Amino acid sequence: MKLVVRRGDDMTEFTILVADDDKEIREGIEIYLKNEGYAVLKAEDGQEALELLASNEVHLLILDIMMPNMDGITATFKIREMKNIPIIMLSAKVEDTDKIHGLSVGADDYVTKPFHPLELMARVKSQLRRYVQLGTYEGQKVIEVDGLVLSEEAKELTVDGTPVRLTPIEYKITELLMKNPGRVFSINEIYERVWNEPAYNAENIVAVHIRKIREKIETDPKNPRYVKVVWGVGYKIEK
Repeated sequence: MKLVVRRGDDMTEFTILVADDDKEIREGIEIYLKNEGYAVLKAEDGQEALELLASNEVHLLILDIMMPNMDGITATFKIREMKNIPIIMLSAKVEDTDKIHGLSVGADDYVTKPFHPLELMARVKSQLRRYVQLGTYEGQKVIEVDGLVLSEEAKELTVDGTPVRLTPIEYKITELLMKNPGRVFSINEIYERVWNEPAYNAENIVAVHIRKIREKIETDPKNPRYVKVVWGVGYKIEK
């Protein structure tokens, strides 16, 4: 049975998949998610998460990094080949390299264990809000910058006519830059506008997403045609 959650005048169904090999953590997260009105699916490892994702409509994933059979990093990499739904990673590791690794393969957010359940719920709501709001801005529905064409209605980006699959965060960054061609955005401004929270240690996080965007839209990411860096200032998309 699917749970229907009311959001204003709309009827929106949200199903969240939680993958963690620790049963207590899975069940603890499930309690808080259900209290917020979400339907919950649970998996013990990345392989089971992929199987559930293939047979169910899922709107957000919470994936632990360290799991048997298939870890969260590998699962995220495989999921990104198929879907762009938000992914929040969990890990007991606190090193920046682990966080950057998770984001680099396509995760949208990263929470370090131990965490406060209410913090995780806030991040879930934030990611879902961004996900459902993609392409709902008023004004023009198609934005064109040279060979880049972004359809807000279809939530799709094409490069010289070829569709490019972006994660929700990558889409929001690209949309922000394309709506303001030639304008330089600082790292902190990009973070605050896209993540909707104060910037803190944002440089590595934003840089990882910019690198992933370049890999997807640039013929030569090391000599980018579109997304330019203005050293000491930030990033822009050329007019």
